[in-house]
Amino acid sequence: MLDWSQLEETCKTCTRCGLAETRTKSVFGIGPRDADILFVGEGPGQQEDLRGEPFVGPAGQFLDEMLSIIDLGRQNCYIANVVKCRPPMNRDPQEAEQDACIGYLRNQFALIRPRLVICLGRIAAKRLIRPDYSITREHGLWVNKGGTWMTATYHPSALLRDPSKRPEAFRDLMSIKSKILEVGAKF
Repeated sequence: MLDWSQLEETCKTCTRCGLAETRTKSVFGIGPRDADILFVGEGPGQQEDLRGEPFVGPAGQFLDEMLSIIDLGRQNCYIANVVKCRPPMNRDPQEAEQDACIGYLRNQFALIRPRLVICLGRIAAKRLIRPDYSITREHGLWVNKGGTWMTATYHPSALLRDPSKRPEAFRDLMSIKSKILEVGAKF
């Protein structure tokens, strides 16, 4: 396992998959490195690629609004992605790209040791919770994997595209808030 500085430097210079050829910046993650709460998206978009920071575009602004509903902010949770480089045209990251990058997220997880992991969207949920995870049927349900509570909710960009899913996402947020209080996670 690499320490934070080694991990971040390795990630910045990674060439394990073709996404490295088209990235502007790798998007490592942001937040306190001892956070009890880890949010994981699928991969960076255009704004994230330009700035090197996760969730800074329109979906990120919406994520900030979502977090504020449950009294969270970027200062008290860690935010990362399954892949650290932007897939072209914001397409879903391919399995081989996820495979090439998942070690970085696993290392981040091992260093952070979060009590709760919230997957943002189906790609993260399928990668972290279970390969056959159905975001439409299972969002908001909690599973305990190795002592870490995990759930998924709709990706903020999906909620921007389809506002009809927002009431479901609101219920997911309330479930997240309840779980934070239940396990005594710091926030």
